[in-house]
Parts: sequence; structure tokens; C-alpha cells
Amino acid sequence: MTKLYTVKALARLSGVSVRALHHYDQIGLLKPACVGSNGYRYYGREEMLRLQQILFHRELEFPLETIAEVLARPDFDRVRALRLHRTKLAAQAARYRRLLKTLDRTLAALEGETDMNDKELYRGFSPERQAEFEAWLIDRYGEGIRRSMAQSKAAMKDWSKADREAFGAEFDAIERDLGQALANGLPADCEGVRGVLRRHHDWVARGWAETPNAAAYRGLADLYESSPDFRARYEAVQPGLSEYLAEAMKRFAQTELG
Repeated sequence: MTKLYTVKALARLSGVSVRALHHYDQIGLLKPACVGSNGYRYYGREEMLRLQQILFHRELEFPLETIAEVLARPDFDRVRALRLHRTKLAAQAARYRRLLKTLDRTLAALEGETDMNDKELYRGFSPERQAEFEAWLIDRYGEGIRRSMAQSKAAMKDWSKADREAFGAEFDAIERDLGQALANGLPADCEGVRGVLRRHHDWVARGWAETPNAAAYRGLADLYESSPDFRARYEAVQPGLSEYLAEAMKRFAQTELG
């Protein structure tokens, strides 16, 4: 027999307030397994696992409306979702460990316990993440990737701050549009998605200072799908976006890039 918990018992077990559980019931996000003749709500194993999903999504800063949409999808897979949560949380944890180390070393230096050079002040922030990501690329794809990275850096060297901000804003807009396409259930190879991919292909060409051919674009799709940092970024936009984007790019490469 599955053990059932009252609202108060589930609140004590999960740390979620009774008021929040009542609210989740009212908006249809988490319904009890049954309501007793005494009017008490009772929650079983299935509801507890659903609450765990809600809490994971909340930790990853998803609004309740988005969580409801995700959990209501016919193709929602709890195990797959947990693996995606793990990918994102592992990437965040690794970054936070680096930042904590920098913080501790800075405190120790300020308190006279140790010395700290200027460069160490910024370990764990964006430049170091970029260096680590480049090292990951080289390890995965070989030394040939260095030429592509050097070419990209050279192309962007003379960009103004406005150029860089516009470039980043375009990428954000592409991500949002792809996330919305996924949320709307659009096939990865439909015309609407291909239109967004044309913008993405042009965006990549500007960053690389050369137009990616079919093989290069497929390789980028593999990178997006396999890199923990990229997966964490895309899953934060829309759960399932990593695979969706990779599939869309590969189909685009086949149909429009030959």
C-alpha cells in the first residue's frame, strides 16, 4: 500500500508551506491523490515526485506558469527531466565552487593570512569560464579547433561595445524564439523554425567570420547538445531545447546547406 500524507505532513517532509501546497492545488499544479470524507487532502508517491519536479524547476528559477506547462506536456518524461536538471545543477555547482574558492582566498588575503595576486581576484568569473570552455573544446575536438577560435576572436577584436551588445541581443532573441517554437509544439523542420535557423546561421557566420557549411553546422549542433554549459543555458530557456535545437540545426544543414 502506498503511504499517504496529509497537507501538514507533506509540508513537514518537503519544507513547502501548507499555504503553498493549497495554492498549488488551487491552480492545478499539484492536486492531491484524494480528498477524505473529513475534507483532508492526501498525497501519495506520485504527487510527491511531482512536487519534487516543481521544486527542481523553482530552484532553476522557472515561474509557476511555465512549470505547469512543462509538467502538463503529453511527452513529459520524469527521468529525462531529472537528468537535465542534473546537467544544469552540476554546471552551476562547478562554477560556484570556483567562485567560493576565489571568495575564500580573497578573505584570507584581506585578513593577512596569505598573498593573492591580481589575476586570482577574478578566477571563476566570465574570462575563466571562457578559458575553461576553450580547453574543453580542444580536448573534445582536437587542436584544429584552435584556428577557428583564433579566427573568431580576430573577427570580433575591433567590434565596438554596441556591436557586441547587438550580437548578444540577437542570440538571446533567437534562443527565445526557438524556445517558444518548442513550447508551441512546432516540428524542428517546419518553415517557422527554419526561419529562426536562418537567423542563427547568419549569426554564427558573423561570429566565425566565415559561413559554416553543412558539416560545420552539424558539428556545432553536436557541440550545443554535448557541452554542459550550453545544455544548462538552453534548458534554462526551455526544457528540452538542447535536443530540439540540435535536431533543427542538423535538419537545416541537410535541407538548406547541402
